Amino acid sequence: MTAGLPLTPEDVAEIVAILDRTPYERFEIGLSHYKLSVSRSGSGWVQSWEWPERTEDSTPAAASDRFTPAATLPPADGENLHVVLAPLPGTFYRAPQPGAPPFVEVGDRVGMETVIGIIETMKLMSPVHAGITGIVVAILVDNAGAVDAQAALIRIQPDGP
Repeated sequence: MTAGLPLTPEDVAEIVAILDRTPYERFEIGLSHYKLSVSRSGSGWVQSWEWPERTEDSTPAAASDRFTPAATLPPADGENLHVVLAPLPGTFYRAPQPGAPPFVEVGDRVGMETVIGIIETMKLMSPVHAGITGIVVAILVDNAGAVDAQAALIRIQPDGP
């Protein structure tokens, strides 16, 4: 399995291969510990994952709590920065398609659910969310750059103290 994913990229590719032979436009599987959605997008497929966290009373957490790809970096120059990590290995794209403007640039304000890029793994496109509210201060991976799971993608100066 890949860095916390309940299915391997090969498992998802097998699901897509099966779906390619059907007229279906979307496939979802939801279990108590994750949800996978696969949907047609042009000539390919897009996958998205959700991990509904549970609160003490066993109810799912709020939607904004599900996007948690950000991690705290050690303080640099007296500031706490956050880094958005690649949730899986693949090719990181800064824009939705060739020639389109990037999802984010240095200086842009982002929110929890802001898409900062997409990662292509085995011909599946997975959006990467900021997971925190703040200002983009650095983009660490070039467009179409290969990334490993948990690779640092961008740094964000969070709002607040």
